[in-house]
Amino acid sequence: MRRKNVSVRGNLVREMMQNVMETSLKEPIQTGELRRNPVEPAWVCPAGYEYEIIENENSKMEYLRPVGVFTGRVILQLHGGGYIGPMKNIYRRFAVRYSKISYGGDVLTPDYRVAPENPYPAALKDALFAYQWLIEEKKYDPANIVIAGDSAGGGLGLALGLYLKDHNMPLPGGYIAMSAWTDLTNSGESYKTNYEIDPLFGNSTRNMLYDSSYVGENDPADPYISPLFGEFSQFPPVLLQAGSYEVLLSDTLSIAEKLKAAGVKHRLSVYDGMFHVFQMGLDLIPESREAWEEAEEFLRIIYHISVKPDGKVVRKVQNGEKKTVRDVTKLLIAMMKKELDG
Repeated sequence: MRRKNVSVRGNLVREMMQNVMETSLKEPIQTGELRRNPVEPAWVCPAGYEYEIIENENSKMEYLRPVGVFTGRVILQLHGGGYIGPMKNIYRRFAVRYSKISYGGDVLTPDYRVAPENPYPAALKDALFAYQWLIEEKKYDPANIVIAGDSAGGGLGLALGLYLKDHNMPLPGGYIAMSAWTDLTNSGESYKTNYEIDPLFGNSTRNMLYDSSYVGENDPADPYISPLFGEFSQFPPVLLQAGSYEVLLSDTLSIAEKLKAAGVKHRLSVYDGMFHVFQMGLDLIPESREAWEEAEEFLRIIYHISVKPDGKVVRKVQNGEKKTVRDVTKLLIAMMKKELDG
């Protein structure tokens, strides 16, 4: 007899895959239908946190803070979704994780405007508004702001940094970019070499990466749209993460090369066999867990947090177990993609 109650792990895998697959393949998100009518259960803020929705003229922002704690640290999270996807519950879970790994930091996640209704520069303007709000309204020191984003959000964060630098505005203390989409011209080598192995964007050009409605009538090579073509001198430290199976892998590798050429401190981590924004697995997938641990280490460095060891590691995941979980994840993706394509 099958379980009537789906396990926590089963629900998380399903939501993770559904989130990415809807964003990459389904038609409603291209037309804006999903943006106008998101289908998700209400999110419940976990105990120990305060959750506030900040309304402004063009969009809204979600502000998460630990109850009774103020560290002066804050993460500006820019969610993914190809500049056409809505704010979703997975990013609220990300916000909680960012707060934890920054040891009590606050997290602001703007629900920025997206295409097709609002092409460039709407998202960039909303991201800039959120950054300025943190500094001017909430009085955070720019050095204590870390801009974090995945996919389009990772690219948007780097584009925001280029805008700040070009306009002589204070830069943040650092960046975290997960599977960042930095080249909307889609010119990277991995768009070809990983075309047949990417479980999300592979074997098709009918997805959000091509003919992006965010670009509108603008040049996709504009650095504020595709930060890969920008100049990164004087940037703060950057953590770059990607999966080796990604069509977008070149977007991360090429940014790393530009950061190196500009003398910017950065860390590049490519996780073998992983797919686009595999960090959505949180603690479910060993590689995802390692990626979040790496992000925590990066934040400790940026924020100068000293942590004494607490206890000891009792059991480490063996390579064989990693491979098993990875294979199961690949199978789930393949099954869902087959269902959608059919």
